[in-house]
Amino acid sequence: MSALFFEVTSVLGKKIRTTKNYWNYVATIKHPSVRGLEDEVKRTLQEPKEVRRSREDPNVHLYYGKHMDKFICVVVKHLNSEGYLMTAYLTRRMVGETLWKRSL
Repeated sequence: MSALFFEVTSVLGKKIRTTKNYWNYVATIKHPSVRGLEDEVKRTLQEPKEVRRSREDPNVHLYYGKHMDKFICVVVKHLNSEGYLMTAYLTRRMVGETLWKRSL
């Protein structure tokens, strides 16, 4: 079993976690552009610009933060009061139904 890499409480009050092995898979195989952005992923969960619901699965939430001229999207599956990281990637646009937005 892989060791816990991080667990943070999201802006929605969910405890989000991932393992070291799974993060390595995301950052090397799925989306190498997020390699080295672990702190930004955690910050995006805690202090996002927006949180949106996936169009495909109502239990999947997309946390968006800024990263240079793009957004970092952290995709999380919510299960009751907890959740787990599904993936993270860089993008130029946000998708999904807005659930929460940082006030100015």
